[in-house]
Amino acid sequence: MAATQTPTGTEFLRTPDERFAHLPDFPYAPKYVDIDGLRMAYIDEGPTDGPVLLLMHGEPTWSYLYRRMIPPLVDAGFRCVAPDLIGFGRSDKPVERSAYTYNGHVAWIHQFIAAVELTTATLFAQDWGGLIGLRVVAEDPDRFERVAIGNTGLPVGASLGPGFDMWLAASQNMAFMDCGALMQRATAARELTDDEVDAYRAPFPDEAHMAGAREFPTLVPITPEHGGVAENIAAWQILEQWDKPFLTLACPGDPVLGQLHHEFIERVPGASGQPHQEFAPGGHFIQDDCGEDIAAALISWLA
Repeated sequence: MAATQTPTGTEFLRTPDERFAHLPDFPYAPKYVDIDGLRMAYIDEGPTDGPVLLLMHGEPTWSYLYRRMIPPLVDAGFRCVAPDLIGFGRSDKPVERSAYTYNGHVAWIHQFIAAVELTTATLFAQDWGGLIGLRVVAEDPDRFERVAIGNTGLPVGASLGPGFDMWLAASQNMAFMDCGALMQRATAARELTDDEVDAYRAPFPDEAHMAGAREFPTLVPITPEHGGVAENIAAWQILEQWDKPFLTLACPGDPVLGQLHHEFIERVPGASGQPHQEFAPGGHFIQDDCGEDIAAALISWLA
């Protein structure tokens, strides 16, 4: 498949629609917005006048990760907006790894929020969804009424621990990043079906589509030289004054980010007195392991 160029010269690929033709438990029609000449996909389900939940995924997943959470949240009256990050899911995929930067992804989500006119929202984010989403919250705090996070962090130039170090090395050295197989290994509470595994593979028909998935682990700011360190320090300064509700819903069994929620509980004023929960068994992708339980916790909290 030949790459296409944006007006500014960024080459990108678009995963063929037929790869998304048979997604189990995910009957939602995608919507699209233009972000810097790239098509960004998103799911928008539930009452248009309902309170908005911005559901943000991480690496190497897409909005399909929220298929177990969206139905109960919609039934409870919430509008669920779940974007596919550029480079993932149904969104366009720049072919050069240099097109992906931490600050660039933050800027893309700011543009997305403006494009779909989310004037107020509650964020729920996990993995890179949190690294990006928490920055967006800190840079536009008046737009967000509450924040809830799964297993995620906001590093400022120091190691996240041996679990992340192992994943970083593996992500750069594996011959092909089989996202379906990765998801199967990373879920602890349930076994994915073959169709679910294929749904996680769907966005990435070949290596050419995987520049973002390959680059993301290298962007996590775990050294002082990484991009995003200064911006994350500034974000923490905002979060350390955040007195609106802040909830953590974490799986401590996640070997990569499973203990980082304690830092948010200790440092964010709005986390004080909130009904934080830990879930076991469960791994890194809590939406797949504990989706209904996470949704129930959000519904109770938001009530």
